[in-house]
Amino acid sequence: MGELFYLNALWVMVATILVILMQGGFILLEAGSTRMKNAGHIAGKTIFTFGIASLVFWAVGYGFIYGQGNLFIGFSDFFYGDFTSVVDGLPGSIDFMFQLAFAGIALTIAFGGFAERAKLSVYILFAIFFSAFVYPVVAHWIWGDGWLAGLEKQDFAGSTVVHLTGAMAALAATILLKPRIGKYNKDGTANDMHGHNQVYTALGVLLLWVGWFGFNAGSTLGVDEGFFGFVALNTNLAAAAGAIAALSTAWMLSGKADVPTMLNGALAGLVAITASCAFVEPWAAVLIGLIAGVIVYYSMKFFDKAKIDDPIFALSVHGVAGVWGTLSTGFFATPELAAMNGGSPGLLYGGGLTQLGVQSLGVVSAGLYAFMASLILLLIIKAVVGSLRVTEEEELLGLDLSEHGSYGYPEMVQLAANTLSGVHVQSKKGAHSQ
Repeated sequence: MGELFYLNALWVMVATILVILMQGGFILLEAGSTRMKNAGHIAGKTIFTFGIASLVFWAVGYGFIYGQGNLFIGFSDFFYGDFTSVVDGLPGSIDFMFQLAFAGIALTIAFGGFAERAKLSVYILFAIFFSAFVYPVVAHWIWGDGWLAGLEKQDFAGSTVVHLTGAMAALAATILLKPRIGKYNKDGTANDMHGHNQVYTALGVLLLWVGWFGFNAGSTLGVDEGFFGFVALNTNLAAAAGAIAALSTAWMLSGKADVPTMLNGALAGLVAITASCAFVEPWAAVLIGLIAGVIVYYSMKFFDKAKIDDPIFALSVHGVAGVWGTLSTGFFATPELAAMNGGSPGLLYGGGLTQLGVQSLGVVSAGLYAFMASLILLLIIKAVVGSLRVTEEEELLGLDLSEHGSYGYPEMVQLAANTLSGVHVQSKKGAHSQ
């Protein structure tokens, strides 16, 4: 084993740590974007569901993705533990940990569609099923020896595999759970349900931005020729462009420089460049980020008007931006970078519609599978536990106390007591009037 082998191993282990620390970014982002009465619940479920994902990925997930099998699924390397193996030029255990970190992110994205109304038992069961039967299948198709890999679909770090897969699972959950109490009026208009802490949200986005260097640049799987720096450059440019484009769009159209929209724009730029970061030139990375920032603004408005209650904006940030990012290589992949990293050049470089067609096929097939599989699994869970959603009383009380018996903020105790008292009073009045 040469010095480069150990340097590559060290770099990918550092990248793994950065990706796992993105869970901290999601905790702050999701807790800050939702109401105070659910903050502790959101933080806690992120930790224990990552624990579930880790165990399931170790038992079967990694084997379903990278094990020897067929074009649709792998069937070996279950209960992974071979410390002597070398995979992709890395110690097998480090490669395993890096891939595990990505699986955990996909699950966290999916849970955006559950926020503020799903039962704790539903989180637990869905974490098991998603980590075993949803994410690994899509990942095998594209990153393993699957049929989309055979077509040379370009998805360097996971705009489709991680982000679109998680978003389509979130869509299935959002549809089945239905909107939060008070989100929509009888006339169809939406009420703003602002998150309780924009500072948390902003800090969460910054942590995710930094963690994304592990996500994208780490996916080079080494330090050879410094290419990971080029990937990091593209990643940063797209995030910056996404933030500026989203803020500018909101400011021009609403008259307000909306902070949450700007933050979602940065994330949309990061999601979009995730597929193409190793295939495009920096100018294209800026353009990809700019378009993602504009798209995410209109997407957020669209889902709100469609009465699809998405508290964390997972569908817009990870779904719509993930689709755009996946398609972008079909336009902007350069011949040199495509030759280095697989696939054909994009349309703007004389590659015709070949790569764009493959990218489109990947979006449709992976997105449809993730949605349908998640929908079926959630219906099975509903049949087992009786209901996916907490009761109206529990939702009004807040999931911190109703599901965990504790609270994220001490002052919530009295507020929850007052809320619960009001629910009981209204119930008595209704019974008396009848």
